[in-house]
Amino acid sequence: MQEFITRLPKAELHLHIEGTLEPEMAFRLAAKYGVVLPYASVEEMRQAYQFSNLQSFLDIYYAGAALLRDEADFHALTAAYLRKAHEQGVVHVEIFFDPQTHTQRAVPFASVVGGIRRALLEAERDCGITHRLILCFLRHLSAEDAMGTLQQALPFREAISAVGLDSSEAGHPPGKFAAVFQRARRAGLLAVAHAGEEGPAQYIREALDLLHVRRIDHGVRCEEDPELVRRLVRERVPLTVCPLSNVKLQVFDRIEAHNLKRLLDLGLCVTVNSDDPAYFSGYVLENYLAVQRGLGLSKSDLASLARNSIEASFLPQAEQRRWMAAIDQAARAA
Repeated sequence: MQEFITRLPKAELHLHIEGTLEPEMAFRLAAKYGVVLPYASVEEMRQAYQFSNLQSFLDIYYAGAALLRDEADFHALTAAYLRKAHEQGVVHVEIFFDPQTHTQRAVPFASVVGGIRRALLEAERDCGITHRLILCFLRHLSAEDAMGTLQQALPFREAISAVGLDSSEAGHPPGKFAAVFQRARRAGLLAVAHAGEEGPAQYIREALDLLHVRRIDHGVRCEEDPELVRRLVRERVPLTVCPLSNVKLQVFDRIEAHNLKRLLDLGLCVTVNSDDPAYFSGYVLENYLAVQRGLGLSKSDLASLARNSIEASFLPQAEQRRWMAAIDQAARAA
């Protein structure tokens, strides 16, 4: 089954590049900058990744991100993720980055984008992995701060395809950022947003109606609103689901309780992604394997998830058709 999943061409659409900071790299960066980490070893650091909710994770996530300080750091981080993704059969990535996490520490915006972008272009040249880069606004900060970040980003418009919304969801509804997303649309940027992870189904509606997003990141709480589920099916709105993340952050208490299979059977365009894989014990392959084993997914289900990932991507139609044909071929050969 692992070989079958690896052979399936897949897109990863919900990946925070700061969330790929493995403990080994964290220790290297700490040595580079003379930072003393509160862990005696890589293994002790990894064992600290026990979370009770989204905020308990974010506290550790932001501490790790503080080790990223120059363009070389962002390049190394992104290159390491892309090597792993390529090994696992990922052919297209749409990567989130959080510039506010870095610019508020006086890291230049150009250093963040420059390092990530260089690694993405190298991976496309060397491995054929295509990409889109998505700037996420931190929803626990103000809309004014987000607007300022968007203004910083506009000179780098060629490198950035879309905007998104992440960080602490509870108490920060999508509507708070409606004006920012409107300005981004005027600049020609597409839109996505985290909604329906720790926030209610109503946040999914707001993201669709007020932010005009093309897809919903997470979205697993849509089941609270049956009419919303019917709308998501009818409008073919993709959900970028992150199963291991959902269990780690206790959205579901175990993988067997996850609703991914139900949503797939209802006809939603569900995709499988890794979110912050260094912290959640698995990249995209491990997430596919977890739902296959925990939910009893068939090879046909897995191929459907791979097709959904391509359909939900921002790739041109011709590229989507090419990868769909490759998925069909891989499925037939199984």
